[in-house]
Amino acid sequence: MAKKHTLESLRKKIDEIDSLLIDSISERARCAQQVAEVKENQGEQAYYKPEREAQVLRRVMKKNQGPLGNEDMARLFRQIMSACLALEQPVKVAYLGPEGTFTQEAALKHFGDSAVSVPQSAIDEVFREVLSGSCHYGVVPVENSTEGVISHTLDSFMDSSLKICGEVELRIHQHFMVGTNTDKNNISRVYSHAQSLAQCRQWLNSNFPAIERVAVSSNAEAAKRVQGEWNSAAIAGDMACELYSLEKLHQKIEDNPDNSTRFLIIGREEVPKSGIDRTSLVVSVRNKPGALHDLLEPFQRHNVDMTRLESRPSRSSKWTYVFFIDLEGHIDDPAVANVLEELNSQVVELKVLGSYPCAVL
Repeated sequence: MAKKHTLESLRKKIDEIDSLLIDSISERARCAQQVAEVKENQGEQAYYKPEREAQVLRRVMKKNQGPLGNEDMARLFRQIMSACLALEQPVKVAYLGPEGTFTQEAALKHFGDSAVSVPQSAIDEVFREVLSGSCHYGVVPVENSTEGVISHTLDSFMDSSLKICGEVELRIHQHFMVGTNTDKNNISRVYSHAQSLAQCRQWLNSNFPAIERVAVSSNAEAAKRVQGEWNSAAIAGDMACELYSLEKLHQKIEDNPDNSTRFLIIGREEVPKSGIDRTSLVVSVRNKPGALHDLLEPFQRHNVDMTRLESRPSRSSKWTYVFFIDLEGHIDDPAVANVLEELNSQVVELKVLGSYPCAVL
């Protein structure tokens, strides 16, 4: 009887806490509506503030005392913030589709489930939708921890006026999946995106060495194709599996257990400082001896941490290159501003792609 009474009392306490949570969330939502009214009166058009969301989530993680982990707590608040923001103005986000891609999963991780996600068939179409104002933001993949940079994304920044407004890192789990019509004993073909096929190369060599590997535009497209074929499988993620009602024949087949992909959030406005920021640049240098040394030297002298350096062929001249650079800090930080001022005086062209909050989740 004492055990039953304890269980009943605990359930009663949970009900009381739930009532308090409902009241608090509703009060937060009403406050968000008031924020929208103030912004409208002040003539502000941007309801979503990347730097503000990053600050809120960092504070949530700092104040969290458990037993829930910091990321679990932050994800709960992300969904609350997403729903509250939708009361002000639903965020419309273009992403590399179709539905069920890792890019859509990254978009929902960053903006929450209340965002309106709009699939696009190519990376340059994501840029075009944001540039035209049809969508507030876009999400595009930029690099994978196993296979490196996504060249198409870097190239799209070369001629675009859009800014990087944020980033999101997504742990990538690849699954070998089949449809309801698949003959599991006679699988002769596997569909997936070229990056995913590369990320699972060793596993495929060991388990399906003779299978035909067909690269398609996305993992979601691979999942769609499998639905109508009896001899094929797909490599894709959880979202595609659920969306297209496939069965996971083998799970987590990626060769690198720490396989992750970084995605960029693109928009039309510059982002103020959040406190923990990253800046991305594209730099064109003169073709001369020591050009790379001259490019790197100001970073060391001003103690600015460069986290990524990638070269891409220049479109303006044969056998010349531009450099994509990520560095720690915001363009409004004095040290970063000093580096940019020095680089401006010695390079052919310098373009700041954006200063933005470092990924929180």
